[in-house]
Amino acid sequence: MDQLEALADISIRRACAFVGLGAVTVMLSLSFDLPLAFRTGAQISALLALGLAVCAWRLPHRNIRHTELYAMLRNAGAAQADLAAPPTRLRIAAVLQARLIWHAERVAVVALALWLLAGMFSLLR
Repeated sequence: MDQLEALADISIRRACAFVGLGAVTVMLSLSFDLPLAFRTGAQISALLALGLAVCAWRLPHRNIRHTELYAMLRNAGAAQADLAAPPTRLRIAAVLQARLIWHAERVAVVALALWLLAGMFSLLR
């Protein structure tokens, strides 16, 4: 994994961590009703997966210079002239889009697991 993919993963995982923290907080506040807590977590995870997929879909039409990854690359010491070159911008967009889709798939699996847990706990009631 090169530096570009690593920085893209850091950027995406930071955003997912904030959403995850909110989801866990909401789930803990609903822990008196486990099926409801897991259903809520599944819905939040599904919305996150959808949001990541939409970001990946819109990325080719977005200015790469307005992304967190571009700022991280500038801070990591990448030359401004190298980042401004069209092939570099296309590579940044392609890597970021691929990593967004990868993370969206993983979050969708988490949402599915939470839905299954909600179903199991509702059957146990």
